[in-house]
Amino acid sequence: MDTARLEEQFEARIAADDRIEPRDFMPDAYRKTLIRQISQHAHSEIVGMLPEGNWITRAPSLRRKVALLAKVQDEAGHGLYLYSACETLGIDRSELLDQLHSGKAKYSSIFNYPTLTWADMGAVGWLVDGAAIMNQVPLCRCSYGPYARAMVRVCKEESFHQRQGFELLLTLSRGTEAQKAMAQDAINRWWWPALMMFGPTDENSPNTARSMRWKIKRFTNDELRQKMVDVCAEQVKALGMTLPDPDIKWNEERGHYDFGKINWDEFYNVIKGNGPCNKERLEARNKAHNEGAWVREAAAAYAAKQAAREAQSAEAA
Repeated sequence: MDTARLEEQFEARIAADDRIEPRDFMPDAYRKTLIRQISQHAHSEIVGMLPEGNWITRAPSLRRKVALLAKVQDEAGHGLYLYSACETLGIDRSELLDQLHSGKAKYSSIFNYPTLTWADMGAVGWLVDGAAIMNQVPLCRCSYGPYARAMVRVCKEESFHQRQGFELLLTLSRGTEAQKAMAQDAINRWWWPALMMFGPTDENSPNTARSMRWKIKRFTNDELRQKMVDVCAEQVKALGMTLPDPDIKWNEERGHYDFGKINWDEFYNVIKGNGPCNKERLEARNKAHNEGAWVREAAAAYAAKQAAREAQSAEAA
């Protein structure tokens, strides 16, 4: 069957909401788009462990320590699910990691901001994981099967992370004046970067239209960002806190909250590698990768030894 006919059948399956599986025909552009998106997602989960791991030993109680430890462990698992899903598209994990460690591959801009206080663990959980859920729940209906299935478990765990962060902020909001101030400061610093997590505006996003047509994405960047504002503008009231945007107000005509202008210069500066922690994050990842080389080598040697034993047993039988 010629390529044109295969592409026609592919488009018909997409239109019918069929799932595309690894052995199915797919256009090269579809494959490349998925590799870019899934790998960036995986990189974000792995790099995202760093700003939170920084607070595990400084958590104020055993309960908080265990919860944060579990969350960071979940994020490592998410990275593994997503790297595995990406490998079904024909790219090796070592190549994906090389792209991350060399700075060639991108990850979410949010993880290039520092976590300065314990309240940041609450703000990251509520806002960053909240934005992640907003973006990732629709991915459970992604047209590519392995990615969609991986997202089901990821979203369940992200939901726990978001609730954990909100509960932490709620506890601080009911504490001393210093604790309340710390919580408000964390919200002030993380609000705008969290809105930037959805990516550039639709008119400046080069990949959105095609990803929407192929049903990799189900909502545009701006649609997801608006959902985030609408949800958080209500949730922040339960905290007795405010969002750092004087322009937020309910628009009866639109049925949504209006909000202020995002500093896109800051966004593009961070994704170009000039954020507060870009250099620190990549250095930490490269250091961990290099120091873990012996573990990978030992695992490979063990796997080769086991394969040789199984081959010998098969020959003897």
